[in-house]
Amino acid sequence: MKNIQSLLMNAVIAAVYAVLTIGLSPISYGPIQVRLSECMVLLAFYNRKWIPGLTIGCLLANLNSPFGMTDIIVGTSATLVSLLLMRFAPNVFTASLAPVAVNGVFIGLELDWLSALGPGDTLLGVMAYIGLGEFVSVSVIGVILFRVLLKNPVLKKYIMD
Repeated sequence: MKNIQSLLMNAVIAAVYAVLTIGLSPISYGPIQVRLSECMVLLAFYNRKWIPGLTIGCLLANLNSPFGMTDIIVGTSATLVSLLLMRFAPNVFTASLAPVAVNGVFIGLELDWLSALGPGDTLLGVMAYIGLGEFVSVSVIGVILFRVLLKNPVLKKYIMD
């Protein structure tokens, strides 16, 4: 029964991540992006069993990306790497910095490789923009959101058990 609940929760997480990203497409893709769905990646810090849902959600969201198969592979890989790195973090804020750094580098390199940088953009500038968007989504919004959510004992049980 616990495995079925876990599978269903991962499916819900994947769906919510994908719908939030696609529903907010204008700010979810490109050299300047703030994926509000990214605040959900902090679930992986609290419980590794949410990694499949988050990874699949990112993959589904990236099916809508204007950068096609490259973003499906690179973007999803960046998310997976940052989710796996979070388990080594001593606290939620430090964990939130993993996707900031990983996505900044991976997506910045991806956009550079695809020549999707705009006129006057530099690789380091795009990496900084991507990292800044991640910082806003995960380190600011996500950390605050999870501090509030974890005060609710029912939500805390779902997130951490």
